Amino acid sequence: MEIIPAVDLKGGRCVRLYQGDFSRETLSEEPLEVALRWQEQGATRLHIVDLDGAATGQPVNIAIVRAIASQARVPLQVGGGVRDMDTARLLLEAGAQRVVLGTAAVESPDLVRQALTELGPEAVVVSVDARGGRVAVRGWKEESQVQALELLRRMAGLGVRRFVYTDIAQDGTLTQPNFDAVAEVVSTVDCPVIAAGGISSVEHLLRLAELGAEGAIVGTALYTGAIDLPQAVRLLAQGGPPSP
Repeated sequence: MEIIPAVDLKGGRCVRLYQGDFSRETLSEEPLEVALRWQEQGATRLHIVDLDGAATGQPVNIAIVRAIASQARVPLQVGGGVRDMDTARLLLEAGAQRVVLGTAAVESPDLVRQALTELGPEAVVVSVDARGGRVAVRGWKEESQVQALELLRRMAGLGVRRFVYTDIAQDGTLTQPNFDAVAEVVSTVDCPVIAAGGISSVEHLLRLAELGAEGAIVGTALYTGAIDLPQAVRLLAQGGPPSP
């Protein structure tokens, strides 16, 4: 399973939010330094979210994405405010390998269909961000009436080949992932699922791997030191800690 550090952009800085709440910011660092640090510690991919873009529906931190892509050796998956094809193309041109669609999957399924056709299915990831089983949109500030599993099935039917699933109630809390929800998501769609939200230990990562997650997006636990990235990468490669 791939461990994917989260680099969330807000106001030109790398930040962490508690449960996606823009008013509860717990960290602020220079994004390029952070991205290169995770790369040097063994990350094989980075998950970048333009939080300002997610809130406004327009790309805001594209220059930072471009700067990271120009210096990083690992691929980037980038989301946040991707609600039209121009933005999707702009991110790919800036150096992203994958674009992540969230709100658009709920509000503009035709855009997802167009992106799959024009960009190719490997360049498109749909993020299903759930709160209480329902999908949240527009930077997690609004709750739709769409059930997470319903959206997953609908998007898989369009030809989406990769999903990110986030349990918002767990995100940034350093508690634990919603393992039952992740297991349900993995069993619902016959394609890779990347889990996010609440991951705070290597044991959580190993459990997600057992459940069949292709990857895990880790944010707060890396920034606080609760998870040591080189150690986690090594243990996952070994299939877990050695027996006592």
